[in-house]
Amino acid sequence: MSDRSMKQRTYNILFHTHTVSGIVISVVLYVIFFAGSFAFFRDEFVNWERNSGVDVTDHITFSFDHLLDSVGQNYNLYGRDIELSKYYIEDRVSVNMTGTQSKTAASEDQLPKFFYYTPTDNSEATYAASYTLGEFLYRLHFLAQIKYPIGYYLAGLIAFFFLFAIITGFLVHWKKIVSNFYIFRPMAKAKTIWTDAHTALGMIGLPFQFVYAVTGAFFMIKAILIAPNVFLLFNGDQEKFYAELGYSHPHSKFIDERDAANYSIDEFVETTRDRWPGFNVTQVHLFNYQTTDMQLLVEGHLPYRSKFNGTGQALYQVNSGKLISERSPLEKASYLEAVKNILYRIHYGDYGGYALRIISFLLGIISCFVIISGVMIWLVARDKKHIPEKRRRFNEKVARVYMAIALSMLPVTALSFIAVKIFEPQGQSFIINFYGITWLLFTIFYILKKDLSFINRNTLLLGAVFGLLIPITNGIKTGNWPWVSYEKGLYHIFFTDVFWIILPILLLFAWKKTLKSGGPGGIPQKKVSKKTIPTKPIAEAVN
Repeated sequence: MSDRSMKQRTYNILFHTHTVSGIVISVVLYVIFFAGSFAFFRDEFVNWERNSGVDVTDHITFSFDHLLDSVGQNYNLYGRDIELSKYYIEDRVSVNMTGTQSKTAASEDQLPKFFYYTPTDNSEATYAASYTLGEFLYRLHFLAQIKYPIGYYLAGLIAFFFLFAIITGFLVHWKKIVSNFYIFRPMAKAKTIWTDAHTALGMIGLPFQFVYAVTGAFFMIKAILIAPNVFLLFNGDQEKFYAELGYSHPHSKFIDERDAANYSIDEFVETTRDRWPGFNVTQVHLFNYQTTDMQLLVEGHLPYRSKFNGTGQALYQVNSGKLISERSPLEKASYLEAVKNILYRIHYGDYGGYALRIISFLLGIISCFVIISGVMIWLVARDKKHIPEKRRRFNEKVARVYMAIALSMLPVTALSFIAVKIFEPQGQSFIINFYGITWLLFTIFYILKKDLSFINRNTLLLGAVFGLLIPITNGIKTGNWPWVSYEKGLYHIFFTDVFWIILPILLLFAWKKTLKSGGPGGIPQKKVSKKTIPTKPIAEAVN
């Protein structure tokens, strides 16, 4: 076999691998990127939905002593391990308590508890009651709505195959990447238009897509990848394994001796902040609470602008005030800590303020377009005269189902923002059911419509109309019109309203362009009857 034929064979293998891997994961990948793009503004959407103003800081600003006193009125805290965490920019903190280790305690005190606590009104709420649309979109981007761990593993495998598609796509196109990047032929045939858009936008978003494919796969399927190590290196001891990875907190054994002294947790927290100026406390762990051997672990990080990977923690013996151990955020992080923290930071994109998150949102939407353009390239390339009519009709149905599922997410998401504001407060079941049922109805309608151009135009138009109604609905319902929320300093509410003003304007502009071009990529769509198919292939029907 000649070198030329070998190169052609290698090219064909890479090309078909890229095509197959991309088509197989396209719908789920679109869902992940679309929801993930909106998840960059999870905190803004959550606080908009709750109509709450918050301190825009990672640091827990309220009194831990007040929180423990308030929670202690409803629960027996003696002998429990208590974790107080602030994962997001919200007006509440999560309280995670183990059951008490005291053998003499009542049976209900030996049960673990988890809830959210709001310091401003001393209220408690379950996860389901605290559920928001922002949380839904955030969790949708790793398919958490599917039964655990199936959804997580599916999202991880999709990210892994996406990485495969990125690498093979790069190898297939790398010789023409530079030249084709500057080529865009809007008056050419359909396949050329979609190919130009796919190549150019794919190159723009390539670093972004690669990073999210790697980090997404790491987060979702790391349990599968590292499971063999648990048995080979740690003899099945999971606790020891997670301790080595830094996911557990070592502390002393429980001693059933009550300590009646009243210690101030706030003082320990302030002592820690004094050690490392600017330190943001995000988690506090209390071990063996109210016993003579109670310990306190304070965790957090330095501002990302001063030190990108500046995580730290301090462990105290409470009754003596002694510092048992510490990991300073000012020192160089270990390799393990650096890998974990950097992967989290670049995935969430929360270290560069609004500018980085807006850019990440745009790159995420570009990635959605790359996915759709790939599907359209696949469709148009198979709409040829030499392909049997039955297969052409099947290919068109497949593309129609793909487009209906994917593109309907835009109007459904916008409509869901209106719904949660009108029917607030609502919990987990309402949001999941409303979004899921509405999504299903839109998808069925578009599939039955049998018109790709209509799907494209209609989703753009409805997304724009529903989007513009979002700030209007919020203003009527709460009185916080954009100018009002800005004057009050309710910046998360202001941002969300402005977001849903600018985005619909862009959608209307895109919708107007599709009217001139006759559909997506200038492809005039015709209804296909059950017995016939258009005489000319789509690729030849342009212009």
